[in-house]
Amino acid sequence: MSYGKFALVYDRLMEDMPYEDWVAFALEAFGRKGLAKPGAAGAEAVRPVVADLGCGTGSIAIPLALQGYRVYGIDLSEAMLSIAADKSRELLAGPRGSVPGPVWLAQDMREWELDEQADAAVSFCDCLNYLTEEEDVAAVFSRTFEGLKPGGVFLFDVHTEKTLLDYAENQPFVYNEEDLSYIWECELDEELCLIRHDLAFFVKEPQGGLYSRFDETHEQRAYPLELLGRLLAAAGFEDIRVFADFTWQEADESAARAFFVAVKPA
Repeated sequence: MSYGKFALVYDRLMEDMPYEDWVAFALEAFGRKGLAKPGAAGAEAVRPVVADLGCGTGSIAIPLALQGYRVYGIDLSEAMLSIAADKSRELLAGPRGSVPGPVWLAQDMREWELDEQADAAVSFCDCLNYLTEEEDVAAVFSRTFEGLKPGGVFLFDVHTEKTLLDYAENQPFVYNEEDLSYIWECELDEELCLIRHDLAFFVKEPQGGLYSRFDETHEQRAYPLELLGRLLAAAGFEDIRVFADFTWQEADESAARAFFVAVKPA
């Protein structure tokens, strides 16, 4: 799924998302797992490499770059990456111009590849839920294991089954502003816990007051947390932990969003 025209309104619709919390979670996880801090005392040249899988418009990749990490932003959508590159140039301009921005790569997260192994990989904002076949999730885990250095850290979050059930029960959703509106309907396959999101967008033209409509269909699947843990272990990861909703509390069936932390053995 390449997101198409959705990329043009993505940041507007996602402006209330807690990107700062995702970044804070990543930084704390890096510290807990012993990843060197950029420019740490006695290691001024240290700039750990982070691969952001499904980076979208760069709302997590860019803050990590500002922290001093060498970031590769990886996404299948060239439209999203174009917006990310524009944002990066704007946010890293001026006094921050000496901070290298992320390198943007149009790649499938099931087959991502760098010229070097990464110290860490992250995939936030429920990107992995968009993989609706178990073998595709396994492919991401296997490829990420190969793409990390020994001792490397893999962080990701997923919507739980509870969240997709809540979507289905509470739909439809409506967003209505003067220049942008949408109608969002959901249909859930309870057996697979796979949800189809049908969205109709209405965007006001810059001149004339008319609105253009475009439609998007997205699918997400929620997997049992135990299954994801088994797939991580099968790929070779160890020290696999699952936390709930941006906290360091162990996730259970009440969690809306589960955060996985896994390590490639040194």
